[in-house]
Amino acid sequence: MRKILVSIAALLLLGGAVSAQELLTTGKTSLVLEAKKGKAPKILHYGSLLTPDEAASLKDAGWKSQNAYPAYGLAGTEECALAVTHADGNMTLDLRVEGVERKAWEGGEILSILTKDAHYPFTVKINYKSYKDQDMISTWTEITNREKKTVVLTKYLSGVLPVRVGDVWISSLYGTWANEGRVCTEKLTRGYKVIKNIDGARNSHTSHSEVMISLDGKPQESQGRVIGAALCWGGNYELVFKTNDDDFHHFLAGICPENAQYYLESKETFTTPELAFTYSEEGLGGASRNFHRWGRKYKMMHGDRERKVLLNSWEGVYFDINEEGMAQMMDDIASMGGELFVMDDGWFGDKYPRTKDTSSLGDWVVDRKKLPNGIGWLVRTAADKGIKFGIWIEPEYTNSVSELYEKHPDWVLKAENRDLVYGRGGTQLVLDMSNPEVQDFVFKVVDDLMTENPDIDYIKWDANMNIRAHGSQYLKRQSHLGVAYMRGLAAVCDRVRAKYPDLTIQACASGGGRANWGILPWFDEFWVSDNTDALQRIYMQWGTSYFFPAIAMASHISATPNHTVHRTTSLKYRIDVAMSGRLGMEIQPKNMTEEEKDLCRKAIAQYKQIRPIVQFGDQYRLISPYDGLGMASMMYVSPEKDKAVYYWWKIANFYDEHFPRVRMNGLDPEAVYTIKELNCIDVKPLAIEGKSFTGRFLMEEGLEIPYVNKPAAGRSDWSSRVLYLEKK
Repeated sequence: MRKILVSIAALLLLGGAVSAQELLTTGKTSLVLEAKKGKAPKILHYGSLLTPDEAASLKDAGWKSQNAYPAYGLAGTEECALAVTHADGNMTLDLRVEGVERKAWEGGEILSILTKDAHYPFTVKINYKSYKDQDMISTWTEITNREKKTVVLTKYLSGVLPVRVGDVWISSLYGTWANEGRVCTEKLTRGYKVIKNIDGARNSHTSHSEVMISLDGKPQESQGRVIGAALCWGGNYELVFKTNDDDFHHFLAGICPENAQYYLESKETFTTPELAFTYSEEGLGGASRNFHRWGRKYKMMHGDRERKVLLNSWEGVYFDINEEGMAQMMDDIASMGGELFVMDDGWFGDKYPRTKDTSSLGDWVVDRKKLPNGIGWLVRTAADKGIKFGIWIEPEYTNSVSELYEKHPDWVLKAENRDLVYGRGGTQLVLDMSNPEVQDFVFKVVDDLMTENPDIDYIKWDANMNIRAHGSQYLKRQSHLGVAYMRGLAAVCDRVRAKYPDLTIQACASGGGRANWGILPWFDEFWVSDNTDALQRIYMQWGTSYFFPAIAMASHISATPNHTVHRTTSLKYRIDVAMSGRLGMEIQPKNMTEEEKDLCRKAIAQYKQIRPIVQFGDQYRLISPYDGLGMASMMYVSPEKDKAVYYWWKIANFYDEHFPRVRMNGLDPEAVYTIKELNCIDVKPLAIEGKSFTGRFLMEEGLEIPYVNKPAAGRSDWSSRVLYLEKK
């Protein structure tokens, strides 16, 4: 998302002697490229680690190279990654290698191939970056117009990858509000498979900009060759698989070109978002673990810092904010061992108090009738109780019923000669993030809060509307809106992070609308879904874990019947699900019994014990809820393999039920592990409590888990177990 400007002088330095083949490696993977001067750049191999001699012999072994960045106009029916219209009307490009540059960076190497059109002074620099320790390679392009007049980019994708035809399947994520991150698995066949999003301001409700490609048949969790791909972009995107009559599935990904022509001025460079790849021979799970390690280290804010256990006020009180209620919730979460209280929506508005979702966005002043002593009093009150304080904002939006809109109607997205198009509450509008004045305003929302209350620890940054009206009152080029919006957001986030590097910020967007690697460089986590139902969260968090680590997934204990699906589940079940992500609470504690509070108190204490394993360990998905076996199971293992946390959830309740014995994964086969059950509610402990088993036994045979919990008060339909394993 950050624009990289490349000088003409630097580009010219790339010329010189060019070898025909370039090899880029990580610990276990290789990318082999052909970059012969005067020819189109080609991809020859991406996958298992090759020696230089093996890479040099690929063509002798029958390997066929494919275009590394095909351009429109001279390639027949080949799907293109780049299409332009020159000032003279010519719509073709003939990109040929001019030079190659290699340079080291702290995590690996960057290989850059400079290409230039055979006739026009138009260049494309194709970059490949290795993340050696994470087995990731990413690609992006820098497209530079050296012509005297404007060139129109009609398609400008980030990169391509040819995948050899075989029994190839893909796994992608789909959904909707309150049902995000669901897994779709399908076989690639002839024709097109397109995954795209045009929401504009957020992009992961209905589909995701990530995909798993299984090369050895129907996807398996722990075996088989898998390529994972993720576009690091927070706006509109398009992932395309084209399978024609050749030997390859052609995968292309980048910014969605639909109604998004970009007018590239003379001497201007357009930098596409990073497209990241990983390869694993350990199935879907191996590819996921690569993404998790890479993301924590390089692609999310504070990926090496433990997340606090919090209570969010939303489902507890909704808009009913007041000092007494907030203090009471702080008392409750502090008494249960929590570390942070977050006041959600409903705290602001002067002329138009925020009592429901139809007004006040943009008027970020404290409602003194609700909070007469202001935010500062809340921050101090939290500190007095030994916890931190956080707050909700939605700074990219306004309501038509607001002082901000009355002063600046020109700041909202609106098409010329068209009526306003509203979102949530029938009055919500999107601010135009392409406008520098709006960017200053959005930054000021955060800056004012933090300047006045420097001890605020956490911000929940929401985004409850997509771009429904394609129209900017600021931009001259209307087709630039999608790109300009995300660039504007990035510019604001850069400023926020430069001034407040230690602030924790959650990316919420009507739930999981901003679960992507394009947003996380500035954010610590995302809200997986507004649906906090434990059963449905198992499915959503399972799919989301294909690409994102547990530390990024906010998962909260909520009330029953659940506020979204009205399902009643046991408190233990809700705790056990929430403890598989970043644990929090989304509930009104004063409505809980003392027994329930005590169970949460014990769970929070136990979560703190396992938090390093969950948030920084390696995840192994064992039995999928999508397999229809009536249960699901997964685990986290510490990097040292000395500790692990195992989860078992019943997801169906029926008579004459029989579940598989679950074999664990990721343990040291020679180590001996002692078993302890967490969140135990049964009258009698498990027979395995305190017993020890070798890692080999646990991975080859597994443990028999009782199908039901048996507390003193009776059985629950929704049984679950969490086991803590520690090496003796």
